[in-house]
This record gives sequence, C-alpha cells and structure tokens, in this order.
Amino acid sequence: MKVALVHDWLTGMRGGEKCLEVFCEMFPKADLYTLLHVPGTVSATIEKMSIHTSPLQKLPFAAQKYRYYLPLFPWIVNHWRPKRGRYDLVLSSCHCVAKGLRFAQPPRSVCYCYTPMRYIWCQTKNYYAGDWRQPALNLAAPRLRAWDLRSNEQVDEFIGISRHVSERIRRFYGRVAATIYPPVDDQFYHLPESSAEREDFHLIVGALEPYKRIDLAVEAFRQWQRPLKIVGKGTMLESLRSQAPSNIEFLGWQSNETIRSLYQRARALVFPGEEDFGIVPVEAQACGCPVVAYGVGGACETIEENKTGVFFRDPTVDSLLEALKRCDTISWDPRSLRSQAEKFSRRRFRQAMEAYLSRPR
Repeated sequence: MKVALVHDWLTGMRGGEKCLEVFCEMFPKADLYTLLHVPGTVSATIEKMSIHTSPLQKLPFAAQKYRYYLPLFPWIVNHWRPKRGRYDLVLSSCHCVAKGLRFAQPPRSVCYCYTPMRYIWCQTKNYYAGDWRQPALNLAAPRLRAWDLRSNEQVDEFIGISRHVSERIRRFYGRVAATIYPPVDDQFYHLPESSAEREDFHLIVGALEPYKRIDLAVEAFRQWQRPLKIVGKGTMLESLRSQAPSNIEFLGWQSNETIRSLYQRARALVFPGEEDFGIVPVEAQACGCPVVAYGVGGACETIEENKTGVFFRDPTVDSLLEALKRCDTISWDPRSLRSQAEKFSRRRFRQAMEAYLSRPR
C-alpha cells in the first residue's frame, strides 16, 4: 500500500509530532508532506522519512516566523501540487491546514485531527490576547473558516484526539468522528526509583501563550506563596516573569530528561488552561505526579478526579487556589497514577490506529 503522510509543519517535538512519529513507524516508506521543515528539530524517526516541503519553505524568515504567514496557508496549500504518483491512503496529521492538501488521484483520505483550528473557531477573540496579531487574526478568520470548511470535502474520515475534539468536529464541521487518544511514552516517563517524599514545589510545563492561562497560576501562587517552577517558553515569557513574585521560578525550555525528573519530584502539576487532550498531565501521572487541572476539555478524559488529580471548575484565582489546597490534603497512590497513564500508551495508540485503518471502508 502506497501511503502519504501530511503534517502541518516540522519545527519541534510537541504532542502532534509524537503522534506523527508513530505514523512514521507504521509506514516507514511513506512520503511525508509538510508546509515547513526545520532540519534537526524533530526525532530521528521523522527526519529519516522522505520529506517534501511546500513553497512556505522558501519564504523569508519562515523557520522562525512561520505563524505570521497563517493567512497565506490556504493559498499555499491550494497551489501546492504533490507529484509523487498515486496513493492508496493519505493520512493527515492536522490542527491547521494539512488536511487541505490535494492529490491528483483521490485516495482514501483519513484526517487525524488535533482540533479544528482553534484560533478561528473557538478562541478567535483571545488567542493572541494583548498581542498586535489579534486584530489581524480577527480580520482573517471569516476567510479562513470558509476555506477550512471547503477543505473538508476531500476528507473521507475524521478521527478526533479526544471526545472533546470529536464533539468540536461535529459542531463546527458537521461530521462524525471516531476517537483515538494520542500516545504517551510510558516507558520513558515512569515512577521514580525511590519512594522518597515529593519535594515542596509545584510544576507547570507548556507553551507560555495567552490561552494556556499561566497568568492565572502566577496570581494564585502570588497569594499562596508556595514554590512554583515553570518550564516553557513563548510570547508571554517576559510579561509573566515581570509580574511574578520571588516564589515563582522560570526555567525556560528543558530536556525531556529534566522534565521527567521534575515530574518525579513535584508535589503536583498545575494545568490551568483548556486543552484538546493535554499530553503533559498524562506524562506527569506516568511519573506518579498528581494534577490540578481546569475541569474542561481533554483533561476530563485523562484525569480521574480525587484518584489521579483534582479539578477547578471556574477559571478564577479563587477556584484554582481551592483546588491546590484540596490537592495538598490527599494521599496520592503512585500506582493508581501510573495505571491511569498506561491507558494512553504508545502501544495502545498504534494498535488502535492499525485496527482503524485496516477495517473496510
């Protein structure tokens, strides 16, 4: 079977790239199409694929500023014609425009969808909150939504990464989607070797962007005055750092090994934003770390309340503080946390995808 994989861009190993990595293991001889590839930023498994890039690759400063070209993405995809012959299967790994790439011979087209573009469907007004890009996004959103709906015509089947996303696909696209949860490397992320008590700090891991609501956690820990370590970078880094009290430490981006060590030592992971799935809380649970999460979206599908974490229901400082204090009173069982994470293993993800793709159309 001749297979084409399509991924939005290859600029780092985030959750989507970890799914793509499994697709590359399943189809090592596939052609991989992507808007942009920055060599050396993804795993060796992905790098060794036959990678084909779009005209975006040649645009000025694309490697660093590719998101600024968002309004051009539909035009680029519409005018980019793959010339690699016929395919039996096109599997797009998509949160933006990958599903819109057209092939000369219509194959079976399956979209593994991380979400319909959240910045044009459900978070348009605050995705770049306080950023000069927000007015530009507001202007471009109607045209991007129209293109996004047209591009669905060539997708035969959708798979959502969570029930939350599958419902979003139904609401915005009017399409029924299966649900297959993304993989977590539960071999790499594991319980600490010793059973020593956890250290006196809480942890945040993720991109420092407005929709992640890190600002909510910063204000909560200003009032609580407990140590908080924040791993990540993004457009809000300097703003958050300038506002943060001395009990909050910004570590920048760290290696996977360092992040694993932090998961294994932290009292709890704080996850204050709404996520489509949220791979970080599952990684934390695999290391025996409970999670304090905003009780909406994918977190409700990956965390067992009062068994592997606690939820706060309102996006307010008071609600988050109450959940943090409640988390501190619970005796967490590392084995239960680990067992929950194993439900989202790479092995189960691959088995589920293989079973889905091998079934008759």
